[in-house]
Amino acid sequence: MYLGDYLKIAGMGIISCIHAILFVLMLSQVIHGSKIDLKLDCVIPPNITTDDANFFTHTAFRVLIGADPPTAFEFMKVSEAEFPALDDQGVSYAVLQFPPCSLNPSHRHPHAAELLFLLIGSLKVGFVDANDVLHTQTLQTGDLFIFPVGVVHYQYNYGQDLAFAISAFGSANVRTIPTPGLSKRLPSLPRLMHRMLRR
Repeated sequence: MYLGDYLKIAGMGIISCIHAILFVLMLSQVIHGSKIDLKLDCVIPPNITTDDANFFTHTAFRVLIGADPPTAFEFMKVSEAEFPALDDQGVSYAVLQFPPCSLNPSHRHPHAAELLFLLIGSLKVGFVDANDVLHTQTLQTGDLFIFPVGVVHYQYNYGQDLAFAISAFGSANVRTIPTPGLSKRLPSLPRLMHRMLRR
């Protein structure tokens, strides 16, 4: 099945999907905008040396359209390294694809919040706060979830169908730091599967 088929199954046309993507991008700008003094003038990256609009266009996500679903968790990110026009814009982006029973293992982003928008499927998500308290939620198609700056977090597709999410970050240079074993409160894939099978 192709991504387009999943969008139709989920009841979302291409236009709805585009609106959803634009919504996530706008929200990520709000997250970033609350941390800086907003300027009335445009902020054009300082390294731009051309007036070509192609500089402001990134096409890497086109490979997702019509592609077969992955057999293991996959993500594609677009940060300043992949898309230089993001320099000084305070935003980056990732597409997350979860086959059934797949896990995005525990990790953190030290200088950026992550706003996850679930387009297809369902996910169990969670993060550990500064007091080592685990906060979990089950997300359904159309839900948004914020992972605050720097928290250790994970996402898990416990369902039998593909889950597809988009994450916006409040930094053009978001770093992802794996955190295996950092907190005993974070579940491993075997523990998550065991809990699901017991229910």
